[in-house]
Amino acid sequence: MDLKSFALVFGTVFLAELGDKTQLATLLFAARGTMTPMGVFLAAASALIVASAVGVLAGVWVAKYVDTRYLTIVAGVGFIVIGCWTLWSALRPAA
Repeated sequence: MDLKSFALVFGTVFLAELGDKTQLATLLFAARGTMTPMGVFLAAASALIVASAVGVLAGVWVAKYVDTRYLTIVAGVGFIVIGCWTLWSALRPAA
């Protein structure tokens, strides 16, 4: 395993997950107190592992049929669209 690639994937996913709905949902489950903190951690970590496995398997499968350059472009455009939509939602006047 290439340590540089590992660090790149880890850093990118870690930063993407900070403050997103998954982390907030996990925070709320922990705050409720209906499960132990370790139980919340294990359940959330397991869900993220399974979701990541699905992403890896889908990526490998799609890459067999589509040039990864195009996948990168589509992902980049998708992030830009989501960012613009988020900004538009935040800046428009409240109803």
